[in-house]
Amino acid sequence: MGTRSRIEWCDRTYNPITGCTHSGSPGCDHCWAASMVNRFPQLHGTKPFPYGDGLVEAIPFSTVQFHPSRLDEPLRWRKPQRVFVCSMGDLFHEDVNPALIIRVFEVMVLCQDHTFLLLTKRPERMKKLVCGCLENAMGEPIDAITNIFLGVSVENQQTADQRIPILLQTPAAVRFVSVEPCLGPVDIFQNISKYHPDTVINAEVYAEAMGNRQFDEAAGIRRNWHRGGINWVVVGCESGPRRRSCNIEWIKSLRDQCVAAGVPIFVKQAEIDGKLVKMPKIDGRVWGQIPEGR
Repeated sequence: MGTRSRIEWCDRTYNPITGCTHSGSPGCDHCWAASMVNRFPQLHGTKPFPYGDGLVEAIPFSTVQFHPSRLDEPLRWRKPQRVFVCSMGDLFHEDVNPALIIRVFEVMVLCQDHTFLLLTKRPERMKKLVCGCLENAMGEPIDAITNIFLGVSVENQQTADQRIPILLQTPAAVRFVSVEPCLGPVDIFQNISKYHPDTVINAEVYAEAMGNRQFDEAAGIRRNWHRGGINWVVVGCESGPRRRSCNIEWIKSLRDQCVAAGVPIFVKQAEIDGKLVKMPKIDGRVWGQIPEGR
């Protein structure tokens, strides 16, 4: 179901695949998509009303489903859009047949006016498929397809250290990291040489940039460390009635890292004075940056 999105960093969602299971990391504990399906079962393909002799039994969110009627939706969108793919699931879940993933990629390639953003907590499978059947089916390297962004979701340093190195081994025109929900401090760019050994970093220059609190974008250190590495970072605290605390300093640290590395950052939401604030001002400005050209 392709719908207008309230997610600040995209315009639409595209859900030819819905459903998922717990990845084993704390970021899944209060799953937003699962809670949405509980409230609106039609998002997962269940009719939300009784018919016939009885009520329709809701399909569990843990049942991964393919929706053929939704597959070609982007082909009908005329205005260029930033599209979050499988916001109600994980395209690279182990229960999704590779043939279906190829079909989704074929649609995205046909829609060059749109930008498609894919997030996963299963980077191992994404890497395996991208480097195998996907590139063979597309007939060109995935990193040559400029309207497809590949990213990983992380929530703390442990998941960052597990998932980012695999993302960096995966061909993509744009790689991004979503730190949402942010459940602890995350160091991405000071560890970039560990994640990506081929990247050369001048530690002294980076430290100097990190110490510059003026954040004059025109004077930022533009060393292109993200070329072949990380091209974009999204960060936000958890939402919902059971949201876990997010220290604003964790978000500021990521903002500092991105400014120093010359990488755009999108601060989606933060907890300020105990309140959830969408697109907050941090040090006098809103950080809603998008990679250039998209």
